[in-house]
Amino acid sequence: MVDILALVLQHDGQAVLIAVELALAEGVPTKTHVLNLLHRLVDGKVIDGPPLDTPQALALRQEPKANIERYDDLRTQIAGGHHAS
Repeated sequence: MVDILALVLQHDGQAVLIAVELALAEGVPTKTHVLNLLHRLVDGKVIDGPPLDTPQALALRQEPKANIERYDDLRTQIAGGHHAS
């Protein structure tokens, strides 16, 4: 809380108050989030922009799966061959 109050020494008090109110309204009252919101306010960046609509082309076609044997194969290749040291 002291760090948030100290922001008034470097920034406009009204901007700090708005950033704190936004952080509380979003349910993330952390110092990092307040600083992020404050810098967005000071820089004039959009805070409440429209929701992002990602294109369907970015959807996964095949779910990734863990393949532990692949890493074991790589280790045996390195042990028997050249490797960076």
